[in-house]
Amino acid sequence: MSVGELFNPRSIALVGATDKSGWSISTLANLRAHGFPGPVHLVNPRGGVVHGSPAFRSLTEIPEPVDLAYVMVPTAAVLGVLREGAKLGIRCYVILTAGFGEAGEEGARLESEISAFAVENGLTILGPNGNGYINAAAGITPYGLPIPPPLLRGEVGVVLQSGALASSVLAFAQARNVGVSLLTSMGNESVVAVTDVIDYLVDDPATKVIALFLETIRNPAEFSRVARRALEAGKPIVALKIGRSRLASHTAQAHTGALVGDDDVIDAALRGLGVIRVRSLEDLIITAGLLASAGPLPGRRVGVVTPSGGASEIIADRAEDEGLELPPFAPETVARLAEIVPSFGTVQNPLDVTGYVLIDRTLLGRALEAVTADPGIDLIMLLSEPPRVPPPDPAPVLAMYAASAQRIAASPVPVVVVSNVLTDVTEFGRRVQRETGYPYVAGGIEHGMHAIGAAVRWAETRARVLSRPPAAPRAVEPARPPGAHGVWAEHRAAALLASAGLPVVPSELARDEAAAVAAAAADQFGYPVVLKVAAEGLGHKSDIGGVRLGLGGAAEVRQAYRELAAALPSLDGVLVQPQRTGGVELLVGVVRDPAWGLTLAVGLGGVWVEVLRDTALRVLPVDAAEVRTALSELRGSALLSGARGAEPADLDAVAGVVAGIAAFAESLGAGLESLEVNPLLVTGSRVEALDALVTWR
Repeated sequence: MSVGELFNPRSIALVGATDKSGWSISTLANLRAHGFPGPVHLVNPRGGVVHGSPAFRSLTEIPEPVDLAYVMVPTAAVLGVLREGAKLGIRCYVILTAGFGEAGEEGARLESEISAFAVENGLTILGPNGNGYINAAAGITPYGLPIPPPLLRGEVGVVLQSGALASSVLAFAQARNVGVSLLTSMGNESVVAVTDVIDYLVDDPATKVIALFLETIRNPAEFSRVARRALEAGKPIVALKIGRSRLASHTAQAHTGALVGDDDVIDAALRGLGVIRVRSLEDLIITAGLLASAGPLPGRRVGVVTPSGGASEIIADRAEDEGLELPPFAPETVARLAEIVPSFGTVQNPLDVTGYVLIDRTLLGRALEAVTADPGIDLIMLLSEPPRVPPPDPAPVLAMYAASAQRIAASPVPVVVVSNVLTDVTEFGRRVQRETGYPYVAGGIEHGMHAIGAAVRWAETRARVLSRPPAAPRAVEPARPPGAHGVWAEHRAAALLASAGLPVVPSELARDEAAAVAAAAADQFGYPVVLKVAAEGLGHKSDIGGVRLGLGGAAEVRQAYRELAAALPSLDGVLVQPQRTGGVELLVGVVRDPAWGLTLAVGLGGVWVEVLRDTALRVLPVDAAEVRTALSELRGSALLSGARGAEPADLDAVAGVVAGIAAFAESLGAGLESLEVNPLLVTGSRVEALDALVTWR
């Protein structure tokens, strides 16, 4: 299969061309209007004249080689076209025709036949049930819907699992002056998948950024591979992934299962792969456009230059949302700005140069130049936009924007231009940008700030991921521990963790009252102690009153044992443990997602698990540095820093233990469904598992 040949044909045949079809009319018009240099052959079983040109009755009648067949025949006739084309050596196809897997059982059968035939004969097929593609970089546009002018050539590759949205996305990109290198409507992905197109775009010199609209990720392992390639190549992927599902429990026992939903795992997986996830089509295109123009942004310290006090306040709020910093300007910057900004203005970051820009047209540019020299700023956000309406004499406007463009180009730090609101860039605005070199303008403060935050986070993620050595492939599947089935309650789960050298609270299984009292009196325990029921397959002991805390002597231990035995006739004994107090309780859980595999959840634990639902997720493998990042994302992370005078946690120790639990879960192999430590008690540098649960597949 050659995706490169699919997107770069030298000759095209439109099979099923007819004057009665808008698809056929649009496809030919697109090819003619946008400069396809090769021959376009029309095929209609009746021959004659179609779209004003002679038509062949079959592919066989075409007297020269065909590189791409664009197929618009009825559903039942598609396989026949492929058979004829394969005999003629045609290897690439776009199938516009619908009525396949999306239409029910019979359609799925027909699609399966097409896929099998393609594999057997080495055919490359885009679709079926797709609009085709627009290779704007090469002027090749076999696309079944009208392409609104102008077709802007640029550096954003767009891959869409939606035919209906493709034209809307293209129109919005054009409205915001974002050029595309390639746009594909994937259809049913019977042969060519999204990941195949991403692979192509990673190698495509015309593409800097990849924008995805995803309804599903069909093959997570393959998606991970191509996303890693894109990250290594320095090509950001921006993705709008729809279909957020309700939280689903993967296991009946573990808290973790109730906290890890399908979309939560996808979110964690995309974040770990450096894929920028957005929530709207507008953010998809605006963020991709910014990254194509400005590239990765080098830090979170943003200097803001605006002509509006109100906009400054909006920007300050949104910067906090995005985790961006607006540091004070350096004294030398303040002094220089004081000479530029009118006396009624205030020199601070964000900088409002005031409405005096209407009188002094150089004010905004001179203020920008001063801020670009500030040593404590990583990047600059400039609130501006290209003009909308051409004046009678455009020369002064062009000169002003050319001067601004020169200042921006000369800046030692990136300058990101953002408009106040999201409006279309007019034809005159495009002319100004084209003729003066004025940079891309992110549309609207809301979308612009999101794009800046995304570009900063992508650069940080790339640096972090690429600094981490790739995980070594596992040569042999680990041996399943003896008796690894069902639910292992604490006495077996904790022993399993301890066998791996992980810190677990001391405990002893006592089968009767006397043994419980003897264990409590042992040197490693000491009063007060805790008694917990031990029963095969029992998950949450507290739900049945199976825990007794703060037992201060032998009599209390005896009484507690009797109460637990009465509450649970199937009691296998009790676990005796020393009482632990203080510290911060964490949940550390690893659960197997059916698509992405083992996923780590870390958050506030104990009784707060269901109440606060404060967790951070990562798809394994992870290292201690990534665990520290995850801990910093918790709303309750201040508790680990020693809030209200409490002893601060040794975060390196915590991260090391959590990463060790995750690595041990991986070592247990495919038989593991979930492993949970709740709570993991953190007291300063002491990190200790107080309870554990393992569920086997």
